[in-house]
Amino acid sequence: MSISLIRKVACIVAGTTLSCSAVSQQADFNEVGRQMAIMLQNSHFARLPFNEQLSQRFLEDYLTDLDFQRLYFTQRDVDWFTDEYGDRLHTLLLQGNSMGVAKEVYSVFTKRVEARVADAHRILEEEEFDFTKDDKVMLSRKDAKWPADEEEAKALWRLQIKEAVLSELLRRETLARLAKEQGKPDPGIDDRSPKEKVSLRYKRFLSSVEDADDEDIANYFLSAVARAYDPHTDYMSAREMSRFRDGMKNQLVGIGALLQGEEDGATKIMGLVVGGPADREGSLRLNDRVVAVDSLSTGKPEDMVDIMFMKIDKVVDLIRGKEGTAVTLKVEPAAGAPGETKLIVINRGKVEMKDEQASGELIIMNTEAGQSKRLGVITLPSFYADFEEGKVRCSVDVERILNRLVEEKIDGLILDLRNNGGGSLEEVRRMTGFFMERGPVVQVKNTLSQIRVKDSENGDPIYDGPMVIMTDRSSASASEILAGALQDFNRAVVVGDSSTFGKGTVQQPMDIGRMLPLFSVRNRAGYLKVTIQKFYRPSGSSTQMDGVVSDITLPSITDALEIGEAYLDHALPHDRIRRAADFEPLDPQALFIPLLKERSQERLKSNQDFQYIIEDTLKTKERIEENVLSLNKQERVEKLTESDTEQKARNAERRKRFAKVEEEDKNIFKFFKITLEDLEKGSDLKPFDPSDESGDYMRRAKDEAEDLIETPKWPTGMDPVKRESLSVLADLVKLSEDAKVAGLIK
Repeated sequence: MSISLIRKVACIVAGTTLSCSAVSQQADFNEVGRQMAIMLQNSHFARLPFNEQLSQRFLEDYLTDLDFQRLYFTQRDVDWFTDEYGDRLHTLLLQGNSMGVAKEVYSVFTKRVEARVADAHRILEEEEFDFTKDDKVMLSRKDAKWPADEEEAKALWRLQIKEAVLSELLRRETLARLAKEQGKPDPGIDDRSPKEKVSLRYKRFLSSVEDADDEDIANYFLSAVARAYDPHTDYMSAREMSRFRDGMKNQLVGIGALLQGEEDGATKIMGLVVGGPADREGSLRLNDRVVAVDSLSTGKPEDMVDIMFMKIDKVVDLIRGKEGTAVTLKVEPAAGAPGETKLIVINRGKVEMKDEQASGELIIMNTEAGQSKRLGVITLPSFYADFEEGKVRCSVDVERILNRLVEEKIDGLILDLRNNGGGSLEEVRRMTGFFMERGPVVQVKNTLSQIRVKDSENGDPIYDGPMVIMTDRSSASASEILAGALQDFNRAVVVGDSSTFGKGTVQQPMDIGRMLPLFSVRNRAGYLKVTIQKFYRPSGSSTQMDGVVSDITLPSITDALEIGEAYLDHALPHDRIRRAADFEPLDPQALFIPLLKERSQERLKSNQDFQYIIEDTLKTKERIEENVLSLNKQERVEKLTESDTEQKARNAERRKRFAKVEEEDKNIFKFFKITLEDLEKGSDLKPFDPSDESGDYMRRAKDEAEDLIETPKWPTGMDPVKRESLSVLADLVKLSEDAKVAGLIK
């Protein structure tokens, strides 16, 4: 499935929706495309010439988004589209006549998919694969040539089918072997044959392609047009904008269930939010299969919509609705007899996404020097904010947690921004002021090269003690603003991957409907999320492309993966501007970074888990560079056996070592959880076990296959990066205290 199609799939059934009458109407997407083209020319930071060269990029990106692995279109298709439209798509957009091309391309794509899937069904039914041959396929075809013609495409497709069957066969055999070794039931014993599973997989994909309506096609095409400017400029349909706003609020309206499309067409319940509407109603169970939905809960058979093989995002749209209204699900119970169904009526309600909220920990750590240090940890998954009502703000949540930690007289603080993709610029500006005196946080340059400096709001910091910021390759945008500002001011030590993502641009959602003629269908026109500014650190360096480089770098598998702005198409370049006028950094010697690096490196040398990560990183790099996957079963089995033997040896070593670490941790650490809910209640801090997952906000379906994986969990629930970051912070606390005693720092 292409990236563009995957990108549109939502999993959590929640969110507000438009009225049924609005949904039944459709915007004039030719006019939407015309207005979007004008908005791009007037608003985008780069001011790209709207010409034949950009037109070619529109087409290339649209074809690539639909067929990322280059398995469906042929070079003949691409050449024909290029000859017909490659140099005039920009003109057609401005003429309000582009959707004909979008539909024509999508129609050809649909025909190619139908032909390939028909071939797949025929091959799977008629042929027996010979897995002793030395056939090979490319792991990634994103840089491959398009197949020259239908003949070459079919030959390539047959190898893809062969690989899918072999992978499923090997997966099945591996599960059976592991189950036998562990004396557990084989989770795949009643499963369909590998060929049947692969066939159903293609059937589901074909159904998703054929099910696209005009709004979907417009979404795919206009998204490609927007992203031709830069990776973060995007077209968002009305449905996507609704989900985006709900995600920023961290509060959704729905039934509180996690869905997954099954290969046989049904939609499976993979998770239930504890205390959510479905959980409170009590009838829906994990692993139940939803086969039809009555979104209005009328009770009339004709209103029950069959959702077999329907795309997940469309299933979501049927299930979600206004707070207090009911939805009826036709369900095949996981514990029922084959073919048994029942109707479940659930009243929609608000669902808090607690795993996306800020949270805190107080960790009392006994050091090797015999001292007890009180260390705080604040974990922030995103810079969320309710743009409409302002009731939900991550800076307010972090402020409450930070104040509580200060009350607990912490000696040091970790701010965990790993996997934080960013969010509200104003929230990060306010939050930075919690940790330093008033000063520049970020500089913003617009398309006219006008530069504005945004200062922190607070006059005095809430916390001014030793501080570490944890980042990784997924830390982006607002995360990079905060980490970059505190690093520039020598206020905190950045620990983690070699660098962050490298997104140094600002986007603004613009309602395209406001630009349409008066009597147009405006509420379905969608939004243009357009890059309007670049941001820069107080020192003048952009985070664009380069990201924030860690002061202390820890080994990471992401160093082998193509994660980051530099790997995205059409990314804007890195540059610098002058430093902010009132930028006055603190004394860098107060962070003791050279000494912290030295001590961290000494620990890493003896840390077996980081050595494993280094080994895996080298192997992953080699595999990606080779970009070849053998279809010889014996070769694959040998590699799997080699990997399995290595993993078993690691697991044995880890179990023995982890047991020892767990015992040592009991004498070193005491953990206290700080949640927003506890702060609201005014509850005392309660000890907790970080390895106990029973307190999760969502109950998830048990994966019997995952149950066979014997890799032990991190001791005391702390991964190596968090454990090392705590050690770095403890070192920083001790060095700071010693320097104060010696009168070296104030």
